[in-house]
Amino acid sequence: MKLQNSTILITGGTSGIGLEFVKQLNQQGAANIIITGRDSARVEAIKKQYPKIYTVQSDVSDAGQIEQLFKEVTQKFPALNIIINNAGIMRNLDLQDTTISLDSITKEIDTNLSGTIRMIHRFLPHLKTQPAAAIVNISSGLAFVPFPISPVYSAAKAGVHAYTQVLRLQLKATNVKVFEVAPPSTETPLQDAFSNIDLERSAPMMKVDKMVTEAIQGILKDKTEILPGMAKMLKIMGRIAPAFAMKMMDKTIEKAKRK
Repeated sequence: MKLQNSTILITGGTSGIGLEFVKQLNQQGAANIIITGRDSARVEAIKKQYPKIYTVQSDVSDAGQIEQLFKEVTQKFPALNIIINNAGIMRNLDLQDTTISLDSITKEIDTNLSGTIRMIHRFLPHLKTQPAAAIVNISSGLAFVPFPISPVYSAAKAGVHAYTQVLRLQLKATNVKVFEVAPPSTETPLQDAFSNIDLERSAPMMKVDKMVTEAIQGILKDKTEILPGMAKMLKIMGRIAPAFAMKMMDKTIEKAKRK
């Protein structure tokens, strides 16, 4: 997939993987980069740091905000041809915690899975009008082996993985290419939810710049499923020994908690 001269929309582009995509896609010669973020202050800060990018305060868990985003972006950037569904949240959840409300328990589903599906559903008709287009879904290595302390996040990313596979199949006769990037444990603000656990002991974390470099190289080579770092091993373990992989992960997390 050609990235040079493309117009690219990145959800969750104010930090972590999304912001690193901004930096590296700019180096690839993207014509226009649009980013979204839930936090208006953070969106404004990124706009000052990168004045050439177009920023929109928008929350993908809100269908109405996706509709507004679509209208604004397609009017200002009719050549939009790539969307990167990166917006996500990750929490350390105890499923026996009765203080978690019914609304709160599905936050990762609402953002990571439903947000991705709704973004694609709204933007797909526009992408199909472009000579060449792409959808890049950011899933996770945890789509293959669930993280014992992030059950809803793991379920959401497994859903993104399954949805992306079917989307790719249904769009096989169109001009829209469908990519999945499944990062392993990566040094991003998502890890802030686990400040009480030494995650480096449970799983070595990949540098975000290296992860995004591998992702971009895969997109340029039309590699539809991109598994940077340890993600490939997680996929293999999820196929051949899923129960063993989860038990080992659980044991290493419990050990890390005690450090």
